[in-house]
Amino acid sequence: MAYWLIKSEPFKYSWDQFEKDQQTFWDGVRNYAARNHLRAMKKGEQVFFYHSNEGTEIVGIAKVVKEAYPDPTTTEETWVAVDFKPHRKLKKPVSLSQIKAEKRLANMALVRLGRLSVQPVTEEEWKIVMGMAGE
Repeated sequence: MAYWLIKSEPFKYSWDQFEKDQQTFWDGVRNYAARNHLRAMKKGEQVFFYHSNEGTEIVGIAKVVKEAYPDPTTTEETWVAVDFKPHRKLKKPVSLSQIKAEKRLANMALVRLGRLSVQPVTEEEWKIVMGMAGE
């Protein structure tokens, strides 16, 4: 099973709104690397939900409930969307500064590829972040 991270600006779509909605689709991704990560996601895989720009922290865990399908916001066949549901909020959010300070996470995509909106997370990185969250 793979692990992932998706980013959302909380003023556009926050974890709290995600929990209220109970499920959402991730669309509008127009970066080829991020699109490829969406295509690789499998139903049931876990995904960190990261607040970008404001807060800059991992706040919760989502699960993939529907694998990649054509993005309904465009007629271009290149782009895909994926459906997620909230799994649970983290006990303690894990900030970007905490992640950057943790030497074992120096190669994490969140640190190396800061602008990428959909990223893979290794199993080791997942475990370290979960420990930092008190999980």
